[in-house]
Formats: sequence, structure tokens, C-alpha cells
Amino acid sequence: MSLICMFAVRNNMFTIMDNEFRIAEILKSKGMTQTDLAEKIGISRVGLSKAINGNTTITTLRKIAAALGVPVPELFVPQPTNTITCPHCGKPIKFEKGE
Repeated sequence: MSLICMFAVRNNMFTIMDNEFRIAEILKSKGMTQTDLAEKIGISRVGLSKAINGNTTITTLRKIAAALGVPVPELFVPQPTNTITCPHCGKPIKFEKGE
């Protein structure tokens, strides 16, 4: 699986530019709540909410993935092939063959 993700670094925090996680979907499939996950990884429910909304660290993403039993790339909504996310506006940019 290929994953292209744009990050903005500010004060050692990563902000996910496209802000599209599958965490809620994965939690539902495992019969867990966000509170369950927060307790399992040792952060507050508010801290988890901030992480899910795109204000997170790589360490937190790794903890979330481990607690859910999935690789980190599975936490993200798959992007369409041949696209990247614009770091300025957050919109997908599609590349055509030959560009």
C-alpha cells in the first residue's frame, strides 16, 4: 500500500493536512470507543480527540496503531492514485500520465 501524506511541523507537532483518519471506522469494527482507546494508550480522551482531528505526533500515531492492531498507514483514508495533497489548501492534486 502506498501512502502519501503531507505534514506541517509546528513546535514538534505534526498537523495532518488532509485530516482524514479511519480511526473511528477501525474503532467501530473492533467494538471499541474513543474512551477505550485513550485509556489503552495512556492519554486523555481530549488528547485523543485532538490527535484524531489532525494535531498529533508520530509517537501517538504509532501508539494508536499498536493499540488497534493495525499498521500506521491503515489509520489514514486511502488517497486516490496519482494524487498528493496540497500543503497550502489541503485539496488533492491529481497527476495525469506523462506529467
